Amino acid sequence: MINFMNIDFILLKRISILSAFFGILLGFVTLIPFIGTFSLVFLFCFIAPLVIWILIKYNCISLSSIKESVIVGAIAGFVSYMGFSIIYIPVSVILMKFFNLSANYGIGLTLMNANLFILIVLSLFMSVLGATVNAFTGFLTFYVLELINSVRK
Repeated sequence: MINFMNIDFILLKRISILSAFFGILLGFVTLIPFIGTFSLVFLFCFIAPLVIWILIKYNCISLSSIKESVIVGAIAGFVSYMGFSIIYIPVSVILMKFFNLSANYGIGLTLMNANLFILIVLSLFMSVLGATVNAFTGFLTFYVLELINSVRK
């Protein structure tokens, strides 16, 4: 049975808002040719460290265990990719169908020929993949922060 008394809903809300903001921002940036590849890699690998760093900087979180960093990383990765998908997929489909433009030709062809169910399943799958990778980078962030704190002492 889940104990809801231990869940900090304010922290969860902050993580979700930050992650969604960065996902939406990267959704627009990924539409720019040649920059889109780098922003997609940033979305998959570096959202969790960025969110963790911002939350620590403003004293919203203090990572005391690996479990916390992995959970924050997974939430950040999932929410950021869902925010990314909400912006990138419709705009990319509109650009491909009406203007015959695509920031990434392979993704544009895939999105143009897919139905709504496939797009939703693809977004959910990629969100889980983003959550997994960002959980790992959140795990690495915990160890880097611990290393920095031990060097300072």
